Amino acid sequence: MKKILILGAGVYQVPLIKTAKRLGLYTIVCSIPGNYPGFKEADKVVYENTVDYEAILKVAKEENISGIVTAGTDVAVITIGKVCDELGLRGLSAAAAEIASNKLKMKSRYEEYGVRTARFRKVALADEHYQDKFSDLEFPLIFKSVDSSGSRGITRVDSPADFEKARNNAAENTHADHFIVEEFIEGDEFGAQAFVQDGKVEFILPHGDYVFKGDTGVPIGHYAPFESLTQGHVSEECLADIREQLEKAIAAMSLDNCAINADFIMKDNKTFVLELGGRSGATCLAELVSIYYGYDYYEKIIRVALGEKVSFEPAEYRNGKPVLTPNASMLLSSDRDGIIVTQEDRNPENPNIVEVQFDCAPGDEVHAFRVGPHRIGHVITKGETLEAATAELHRALENITINVK
Repeated sequence: MKKILILGAGVYQVPLIKTAKRLGLYTIVCSIPGNYPGFKEADKVVYENTVDYEAILKVAKEENISGIVTAGTDVAVITIGKVCDELGLRGLSAAAAEIASNKLKMKSRYEEYGVRTARFRKVALADEHYQDKFSDLEFPLIFKSVDSSGSRGITRVDSPADFEKARNNAAENTHADHFIVEEFIEGDEFGAQAFVQDGKVEFILPHGDYVFKGDTGVPIGHYAPFESLTQGHVSEECLADIREQLEKAIAAMSLDNCAINADFIMKDNKTFVLELGGRSGATCLAELVSIYYGYDYYEKIIRVALGEKVSFEPAEYRNGKPVLTPNASMLLSSDRDGIIVTQEDRNPENPNIVEVQFDCAPGDEVHAFRVGPHRIGHVITKGETLEAATAELHRALENITINVK
């Protein structure tokens, strides 16, 4: 029986673990101790920090694994790259993983390769006159820690009065001695999922984002196919520009044999690249790909990691055209810190409600939503059209009640 090493045991790794077991693989899950749902799904649990490369490599060698993967998190990507290099496994390289996990290195490569992106500056945390480093940039600004994920360490800044709070937030969420400041581009936030296999971009699926507006924009849901929230239908020229900028960014980062999660801004019908991750997206994005193309995206991610040559063609064609299924998703969240008292899903059986999932149970402590990890569940719907899928989503959400006190 082949063994696969899955880094992380959180809500976004659970479908990966379940899929690997369905494929007949022996699943080894590595994570720090905690109340993580993936532990009970795994064949074997190893309590190690996924950023501890030496410890993970030791496990990989002892278990003689055939592949190593994660989903929905950037934290483990560097470790995956290093293990793939060391053991000759299929996956992104350590060099690519290093770029994908460091926003300064990523943005510097974008500049070098001519990728359209926001202007930025590197700022030392210890610099007492740090404001001088970005005095030529225009408000609003974004302060970003270079090595965090899940929207941690990122703050929008509209005036100098916000500088200290934003710098402190970056400092509290980084292991580096610097951060970056970049211009905030006013426009539509959206993203794309993609996969690169043996140097070929197998697919690019742009998707719309529902965004929570806190200290910065945090995705709380997605939908496909992509339509602009402010402009509606996206022209073929815009779609071509999305593909061009994404392919240039992939080349700049040397990403290969991995899933890709891309974050963009569209302004004046031009795509600006915010960042790319060398893994599948969180917030139901792997499910979005699966539903849209009609196959199990987690399975394809796993098979590539095992060294197989995989087709990413849509599962079904009719009259020579692919069958593509519009779908939409939204996180469940709380508007306050507290304890879940009751939660109820009153939705009747409905084939267009793909999934209603509660991450927590009555009695669990939850936080007012600010960043992705504050999620307490999700809803996924589909429809014949995007309008039908999104209408189904909003109806489903109205039939869900979570009481927090």
